[in-house]
Amino acid sequence: MTYRYIDVHCHPQLRQYKDDQNEVIERMAEEGVAGIVVGVDKVSSEEAVLLATKYEHLWASIGLHPNDTPHEDFSSEQYASLIKNPKVVAIGECGLDFYRILPDVDVVKEKERQWRVFTSQVAFATANDLPLMIHCRPSQGSMDAYEDILSYLESYKKEHLSLSGNIHFFVGTLAIAERFWSIGFSTSLTGVITFTNDYDDVVKGAPLSMLLSETDAPYVAPVPHRGKRNEPVYVRHVVEKIAELRGISEDEVATTLLKNAERVFKIEGLV
Repeated sequence: MTYRYIDVHCHPQLRQYKDDQNEVIERMAEEGVAGIVVGVDKVSSEEAVLLATKYEHLWASIGLHPNDTPHEDFSSEQYASLIKNPKVVAIGECGLDFYRILPDVDVVKEKERQWRVFTSQVAFATANDLPLMIHCRPSQGSMDAYEDILSYLESYKKEHLSLSGNIHFFVGTLAIAERFWSIGFSTSLTGVITFTNDYDDVVKGAPLSMLLSETDAPYVAPVPHRGKRNEPVYVRHVVEKIAELRGISEDEVATTLLKNAERVFKIEGLV
């Protein structure tokens, strides 16, 4: 199969696609879009692996989101069988989300829980030589979750040189991004860059080798599809915007991002 684009973070297994999942995934194949289907808990991770096994152009990332399923704890034993599938290419989405801590929740206990779940998955990824798919969202008006994760990863990397991964849906500053790049973590950009200039400096200032494209579908559709359900095929609009901001051809961006995905996720045959 010939690929033109890759969506490194999408969720076609979620309920938003219950009526037309096959059609959405087949559109990806028709338009040359490869995808990594990302789990947010045990059930959705299992579903991600099923889709990746069924479709040549899909791969899977398995893990537990910091607060989508707060009653669930991460157990490496539960994920051990999934990781045997060769189309599992990452662990996550895992990380910290301080933005969506509910007002009635004990903040200290909630952060402790998120840290426990996250560090368990870091250890699991390291033990299985897989990259991390990191979800990180700081408190409003802050970079706190990014700062905390960076401090941890920078220290952990000194003892575990193979540690690697991608920071999904990056919404930090250029300075924060540069710290991730310096320890070998790529940053993926979403359709957000098509309707705000807040991250133009990140797009322009990044080594192209450290960028990836994603949709986070079904969420946050890019221009010209804002307000509608997002789809993985819309990743082309993210690639177009990266090319526009950097003043280079879309083909150059698309090919480089495919190569980046091959490197980060150890996927063969994208280019």
